[in-house]
Amino acid sequence: MSFIRSQHWLPTLLFVAAGALSASASAQIQLKAGGLGASMAGSTVTTPHVQAELVAQAPDGVGPGKPLWLGLSITHQPQWHTYWKNPGDSGLPTQMQWKLPEGIDAGEIAWPVPRKIPLGTLANFGYEGTVLLPVPMTVASTFHPGPLAKDATFELQASWLVCRKECIPEEGTFTLQVPIQGTTALHSAAFDAAAKAHPAELSADAGGKGSVKVDGDAIHVRVAGLPSAIMGRTLSFFPETEAVIETAGEITQQWDGDVWTARVPLSPHRSESPEPMPVVLASEGRGWRAELPVEGGWPKIADAAGVSPALEAALRANAQLGGPDAAAPAPSAISAAPPGVWLAALLGALIGGLILNLMPCVFPVLAIKVVGFAQHAQDRRAHRASGLAYAAGVILSFLALGALMLGLRAAGEAVGWGFQLQSPGVVAALAALFTIIALNLSGIFEFGSMLPSSVAGMQAKNPVANSFLTGILAVAVASPCTAPFMGASLGLTSSLPPLQALSIFAALGLGLALPYLLASWIPAIARAIPRPGAWMDTLRRLMAFPMLATVVWLVWVLGQQSGINGAAALLGLLVALSMAVWAVFSLRGRSRMVLAPISVIVLAVSAWTFAPRITQMQAAPAAIASDGSAWRAWESGLPEQLLSQGQPVFVDFTAAWCVTCQYNKSTTLADTAVMKDFKDKNVALLRADWTRRDPRITSALRALGRSGVPVYVLYAPGRQPVVLTELLGKSEVRSALAAL
Repeated sequence: MSFIRSQHWLPTLLFVAAGALSASASAQIQLKAGGLGASMAGSTVTTPHVQAELVAQAPDGVGPGKPLWLGLSITHQPQWHTYWKNPGDSGLPTQMQWKLPEGIDAGEIAWPVPRKIPLGTLANFGYEGTVLLPVPMTVASTFHPGPLAKDATFELQASWLVCRKECIPEEGTFTLQVPIQGTTALHSAAFDAAAKAHPAELSADAGGKGSVKVDGDAIHVRVAGLPSAIMGRTLSFFPETEAVIETAGEITQQWDGDVWTARVPLSPHRSESPEPMPVVLASEGRGWRAELPVEGGWPKIADAAGVSPALEAALRANAQLGGPDAAAPAPSAISAAPPGVWLAALLGALIGGLILNLMPCVFPVLAIKVVGFAQHAQDRRAHRASGLAYAAGVILSFLALGALMLGLRAAGEAVGWGFQLQSPGVVAALAALFTIIALNLSGIFEFGSMLPSSVAGMQAKNPVANSFLTGILAVAVASPCTAPFMGASLGLTSSLPPLQALSIFAALGLGLALPYLLASWIPAIARAIPRPGAWMDTLRRLMAFPMLATVVWLVWVLGQQSGINGAAALLGLLVALSMAVWAVFSLRGRSRMVLAPISVIVLAVSAWTFAPRITQMQAAPAAIASDGSAWRAWESGLPEQLLSQGQPVFVDFTAAWCVTCQYNKSTTLADTAVMKDFKDKNVALLRADWTRRDPRITSALRALGRSGVPVYVLYAPGRQPVVLTELLGKSEVRSALAAL
């Protein structure tokens, strides 16, 4: 029958899809986050917000025992700032990674004294204007540049977060050649100023002493041995450890003779207990550092914290990262999960995989599986072999996709579940794949003619290979979806060792494949299917329409990424592809000889012309408001700002390629009663669009223990965030709002 011949299409098409996915993965690995507008050569990098320059001070040249300093000089545009080693309530410190000549080692950044930067009810510690971050270099006796070498080459990869009201992660690669002989003193004044701004150590031997004592919601700080010239002055207080004090809180201080004392409010979300506590005191740009013992120790964090650590983590993540090309957030600590937690995650993944069969993403593959079941319904052995092969294809594909995602994260990429559909190239490749499938199912051509006779014969003898490849295709279209129960399990994979993490992906695949696996082994299901006949060809042609519907969805997704011109270009390319497939594989005789070459040329010209428009990512829209007024675009720090003003916040983490997201958006989140409840409770509605690659959203999802979309979160001041289910129900949302 023609149906059997039609099953030869999968090997060729999946090679195309695999190639597109591999190209996307390669692009993800090679893509450098940040560097927004940065020049990537020389010793200077200029962005719209800062000018950063790698500078050196080598008074006696470069050699063993000779003083050598390198530093990153950052000049900020007005109102922009970068961060100290403790950024305060939000932000990230500047990071440096060196590539040095053999025999030279880099020390730690000698951080100058920062200034306190108010941010509404919060505060940060950082730098404005021009600041030099110097790093001491140690030249060992093993340094031998060679008799002909005149310069030593230093390379620096630096990343920084620059903020005003919004935050932009940036990075740059710097190269500087320092003369081995002679003096390098062009920036000596800047290094001298940085040395004066670096806090001096207060040692007990020099009379410096002090202590910290916890008293309820504050600490009492006592420091002696400060210079007599600053006695009586008001000092700035900077703890080197994050998440200890209330950064914007009011500090009451006084002098008791030559001893400075202060009462500093503790953060209600304290998550650190430094012992001793390193602090910096500053006055007029000069600083003094001391490591103060904590008398009586710290209370348990649970006793000091007033709200959920999860809420604090989510808000800090929202405030720390900004910009679509942000540097990847720091990976979670990797540690083995306790057996109970791991088993619960496996169960959640298994149940989530089962539910995934009911999600709209998987509907197109159901068409292929229905036809496959009809083919083998009366052949019990082939039916069972097909079920096992399909399950193997699904599970192995989930393992491969999970390994790829974990590998990208380990390489520093901020990716989550469904990341491949954030690439316009992958979206276009899938649209082409489903167009060809639709043409085949509708009877326009047969795939058997595309394969060599040896391959076609092999396929006829081994039809289970088609089921295996159908399993791969199922994962390709199902991966953008997140079903109930699977969200938390996928979020956990970022903090698990590889074997435990991959076992969760395997359980997810088993859940997706389980209904078909059981159906292939239960005789009652096979008996319920009519015997093969003419109805199978009708069914096959009918199943072409779900494929075409999938193409419509993918074109719409690409339109969200590349704009209307990108979507139109993809449609034009699909028309050319359809004509080429029809002419090459459907026509015969003279018509084929004439039209096939023409159609192939048209396809090649179309690909050459349209591909740049398809793959070019369009800038994200400035705002997202599907109803014209209620919804606002999610921004870094915006949920935190609204919560600090006492306003509840509802965040819809969504993406155009997430069919479940679109379903929820057009049903529950468009319901008049639900929207009225939001308005009555004065809830701010934010939409975090993850259609494009956005590490800010990836970080926020990870802080919530999630790895994909949809995710719906209701925040309220002083309460734990409420994460709602992926299949959002009206009653669920209204119940959560009623509890405010």
